Amino acid sequence: MLLKKRIWESGGIFDLDNKSKQLEALKRQSSAQGFWNNSQNASNTLKKISIIEKEMNLWKDLSRRHNDMEILFEFAESGEVELDEIKNELDVYQNIIDEVEIKLTLGHSEDIQNAIVTIHPGAGGTESQDWAQMLYRMYSRWVEKQDFKLEVIDYQPGEEAGIKDVTIEIRGDYAYGLLKSEAGVHRMVRLSPFDANNRRHTSFASVFIYPAVEDDIQIDINQTDLRIDTYRASGAGGQHVNKTDSAVRITHLPSGIVAQCQNQRSQHKNKNQAMKILKARLFQFELEKEKEKNKELEDQKMDIGWGSQIRSYVFHPYQLVKDHRTKLESGNTQAVMDGSLDQFMRAYLLNTIKSKKDTLKE
Repeated sequence: MLLKKRIWESGGIFDLDNKSKQLEALKRQSSAQGFWNNSQNASNTLKKISIIEKEMNLWKDLSRRHNDMEILFEFAESGEVELDEIKNELDVYQNIIDEVEIKLTLGHSEDIQNAIVTIHPGAGGTESQDWAQMLYRMYSRWVEKQDFKLEVIDYQPGEEAGIKDVTIEIRGDYAYGLLKSEAGVHRMVRLSPFDANNRRHTSFASVFIYPAVEDDIQIDINQTDLRIDTYRASGAGGQHVNKTDSAVRITHLPSGIVAQCQNQRSQHKNKNQAMKILKARLFQFELEKEKEKNKELEDQKMDIGWGSQIRSYVFHPYQLVKDHRTKLESGNTQAVMDGSLDQFMRAYLLNTIKSKKDTLKE
């Protein structure tokens, strides 16, 4: 049975025995004396325990349903159950397998973290800024479907429409692990609503994904390596925002990485948010350096660069969303823009795992 093969292949990739050992080790930590002396570290440990327990329970449920399906097929052969009942059970079974396959491919320690997402329009002014706004809406709808939480860290509206830049934090189990598939350049083709001649336009926007850095993850930042600039915020936000130097820009001089925030009225709050973004970007920077050193990013270098298109969204002359890495396509453009992204994320993650398995065979 094809579904059975998919289950056991996923289990082999995930290493369930190792997960069981991790769970035991974390539970020993949680019962140790002084565990709650650091409440933030304790909360993070309990979060990890909860995630692993959910994974293990999901796997047990899948194994149980697999056994039930085998029995159901035996009954079907003897005519004791209707085909409609089998089809309904198969649909449920398929959905669980899809969820298991996604979760079991997320094996890196940073995958369980929340995600910081930045959307930046490409060249093209209002056209690209409007496209960036549409992508922001798409991810907001995806967050709602996942029952995750979204917080706007920095939002810079466009002059006429759309956004110049937006940074958000998405909170939920495996938020970064799922969203890392979205990093790259997104291309849109449509009849422009801003063109008086109603001509077809192509717009680009870049999506950056970073793992949110929890307090138990140490990021060493030398304060002498930072340049902190304050400036007057622009755009919406009320008179107070525009009349004071409340916006903050922090530059990490050794790496050239920049983080900024102008969303809050308080300069102190903006500084804290900008530092949070900076830590996430530095953490991602170190992750990528480590992966390159281990030769793990060779096949993905083009996927995450500014100059590469990972996905195209065509609204005219036909309706199509195509991922250029996995070749997955969907003709339901509206559903995708309304947040139906799971199929693309799943295809990317499974394709990554397949590439790793093929490399190991070689």
